[in-house]
Amino acid sequence: MPEKKPTRTADLDYFYGQSSELFSFYRIPKLLFQDSRFQPLSTDAKTLYGILLDRMSLSARNGWLDKAGRVFIIYTVQEVQDSLGCADKKATKLLRELEEYGLIERKRRGLGKPDLIYVKNFSSESSKLRFLNRDNDDSGVVQNTLQDPAKLRCNKTERNNTEVSDTDPIYSDENDWMSKRAQLEEYFSQSLEIDLLLRLCPDDKDIIYQIVDLLVDTCATNRKLLHIAGDDKPAEVVRSRFMKLNADHICFVLKCLAENSSPIRNMKQYLLASLYNAPTTMQLSYQNQTNHDLAMRG
Repeated sequence: MPEKKPTRTADLDYFYGQSSELFSFYRIPKLLFQDSRFQPLSTDAKTLYGILLDRMSLSARNGWLDKAGRVFIIYTVQEVQDSLGCADKKATKLLRELEEYGLIERKRRGLGKPDLIYVKNFSSESSKLRFLNRDNDDSGVVQNTLQDPAKLRCNKTERNNTEVSDTDPIYSDENDWMSKRAQLEEYFSQSLEIDLLLRLCPDDKDIIYQIVDLLVDTCATNRKLLHIAGDDKPAEVVRSRFMKLNADHICFVLKCLAENSSPIRNMKQYLLASLYNAPTTMQLSYQNQTNHDLAMRG
């Protein structure tokens, strides 16, 4: 019988300029494909590992730590099924496969409660191996150090050196203002993982929706300058920075808002400034807190 060709359901458009950066991404460590230890691991299991790493980031930001300070996640078999479009048997098999390779560890709690999952960090051992072998390595392979899994964000590619992209794919002459808003609402809903944020921070539901509306309004404006943090900033710069935000940044803003004890006279300006500065202040804040905790223990 002749081979059945796939049915073409739609004529999809091409990517133009930086338009591919409008999507959130699951990032799977290259080492899972390059290291001989993990080559027998199935592609589906490697994909699931990337998905679990994605969840790790939000768990860390929301303080899901055990008594030893280890980050854990809750990701049920049903969620694996939904993420990968597979049956219960396949989802269970993939989790067991990751466990057998030492990439995750499950702590069963019983009483019908979902397992706690610890996503294991193999990067330190791998970095040591690469360091020891680099003098004898003439293969030309670039020596990259893997990021800490808590910092792996499955959202977007590395940001460019400039704040402003050469192209702005969301906008075109054919789209009116309402169309811009609809596209922006869909974009931020995906890039900020709003559904997950609402599950993790149910008490902040109203402020999360307020943040999304504020981001949409700001990015949809036709004004050339925007007043943020006491300065007038080019709208393109503000839009570019806002469209690089992810769920981690929103969690950070919510945390800062909850810890703020001073009265906020203008909530809109406060949120605009917090969102604009989040990419540059978040890591500094967490690093400062870590240094403080270490100093207190010493």
